[in-house]
Amino acid sequence: QVQLAESGGGLVQAGGSLRLSCSASGRTFSAYAMGWFRQAPGKEREFVARIRFAGGSTYYSDSVKGRFTISRELRKNTVYLQMNNLKPEDTAVYYCNAGPYADPSAYWGQGTQVTVAS
Repeated sequence: QVQLAESGGGLVQAGGSLRLSCSASGRTFSAYAMGWFRQAPGKEREFVARIRFAGGSTYYSDSVKGRFTISRELRKNTVYLQMNNLKPEDTAVYYCNAGPYADPSAYWGQGTQVTVAS
């Protein structure tokens, strides 16, 4: 019922920046959380950041605190992930996710590749 579309991935040098976007369609969001996970080849999928869509409160993994910022635009049904000071270990496919507060990862996007060259 909810479709998520990510964009903004690409190739960047270490120390550079990228901004990812995720737009939601198919349902009016209220009392939903939206966020980002990432998965590198041969590794487990890991949590990156999450935001309460209506209230705007945020949560980050320790590995990205101080470097990444998640935000949203209510009228556009869109969340963003601003990634600064990127490191090679940030290289992964980044997946947008969304869902009600009780199940915040109920829906997933198809992912966007982020590659950080050293």
